[in-house]
Amino acid sequence: MPKQKTKKAVSKRFRLTKNGKVIRRHQMTGHFMCAKSPKRRRNLRRTAVVPGGIAKNLAKLMGH
Repeated sequence: MPKQKTKKAVSKRFRLTKNGKVIRRHQMTGHFMCAKSPKRRRNLRRTAVVPGGIAKNLAKLMGH
């Protein structure tokens, strides 16, 4: 049986932590940042954890 290929679009947007969690960047950070409050901009800089069922599918697409 052939190997599962890595979906490059998924591997560029998501990362796996050592514990197996899938993390992502926040949306809404491309432009119009001056319209957002400093607290909102600061929180958008941080990464977010993807919920369980979706994370399982993404990990499979990344080849893990």
